[in-house]
Amino acid sequence: MSEERKSANFEAKKLVVQEITEKIKASKSVIFVDYNALTVKEVSDIRNKCREANCEYKVYKNTLVRKALNDLGFKDFDNDLNGPTAVTFGADETKAAKVISAAAKEYDKKIVIKSAFVDNAYVDKNGVKALASMPSREELVAKMLGSMQAPLSNFAGVLNNLVAGIVRVLGAIADQKQA
Repeated sequence: MSEERKSANFEAKKLVVQEITEKIKASKSVIFVDYNALTVKEVSDIRNKCREANCEYKVYKNTLVRKALNDLGFKDFDNDLNGPTAVTFGADETKAAKVISAAAKEYDKKIVIKSAFVDNAYVDKNGVKALASMPSREELVAKMLGSMQAPLSNFAGVLNNLVAGIVRVLGAIADQKQA
């Protein structure tokens, strides 16, 4: 192989490592899975579900993903980056885990969760399953707002009933004075 061709190949790999590094930095969660037994149609289905959940499902060479993680200072993933590995980049902490966990159930034993990178930390496969069962940030905010709104609406109802009661009492007094 000529030096020029080696150099071009090396530069291309450097660009891919840089792309992976940027995607890891931009993602709230990165899930690693073994996808060996999936058909092309099943992979397409998973990609579509990821897209709907604002995630990205990609297959990279393990050595390039390992290099990107090592460049970021994370070596915990070296053992997981063996064999066929797909990477799912998530915009939040739970959506990618939910999509991949659902796919693992749907395509029983065809897709196996290896690990994840969430909030700059290594998460094992059990941690990914726990993440998948957690409500998303939006769901938590909605629940919190609902619980904050309930006392306010109850208070408004009490005030409304109080005012209505005063109006009824005043109406009854006015009726008595007219009689």
